[in-house]
Amino acid sequence: MPDSNISILLVLIDQAFDHKSWHGTNLRGSIRGLSSADANWRPSPGRHNIWEIVVHAAYWKYVVRRRLLSEQRGSFPLKGSNWFARGDGRPDESAWKADVGLLIEMHKNLRKSVSTLSSKELGYKPATSK
Repeated sequence: MPDSNISILLVLIDQAFDHKSWHGTNLRGSIRGLSSADANWRPSPGRHNIWEIVVHAAYWKYVVRRRLLSEQRGSFPLKGSNWFARGDGRPDESAWKADVGLLIEMHKNLRKSVSTLSSKELGYKPATSK
């Protein structure tokens, strides 16, 4: 059973992602029901679309988990880092759903990793961290 600090952290992680939250719509709720065409829309050239933001969030959930566990880089399922080009203007429902699935998987992995920590470990700064 996680200690109280970890329990609070897990509640906050869950509220931000897919549980009822004090701040309004969470990340999962904000993309619920979107089609690949919706996720592919860009506010203007050179700006990120929703699809890219979803994969960006998945990537950073992966990075946080990797740093918490002091794991090596390179195990994210997609090639590259930080921002990943998505949505070339053509709707692709299966690719959109796969990337939403990636976000969900990275969230579950992060949550599971946080649940194994102790309060003492929250102050740990990995050697590779700035």
